[in-house]
Amino acid sequence: MLTGIVLSSLDCKPLARARVELWQANRRGDYTRATSATVFTGRNGRFRFEGPYPPSYEGRPAHIHLRIFARAHEPLLARFMPVRGAKRSSIRLVLRPAQV
Repeated sequence: MLTGIVLSSLDCKPLARARVELWQANRRGDYTRATSATVFTGRNGRFRFEGPYPPSYEGRPAHIHLRIFARAHEPLLARFMPVRGAKRSSIRLVLRPAQV
């Protein structure tokens, strides 16, 4: 399980209704719809994703890709690498306001 919070760098306030896209490879190293998900943050900027522990493959460590979109902010692309064997992890994501 991966939980997190999405914040604005402008004032460190939580961003409600931010779209968090997550994807990871399967055991063969393929990215498929079955290994991806989209969740939205609540009013408090928090989200929760439950999925299988990401596998290591071809020498690459286990990881989850994240792409975050929020109104009036620049999109963020990030990679999360959980602690080996951890069943729960948490992440804090900070988005910059969009340039006008």
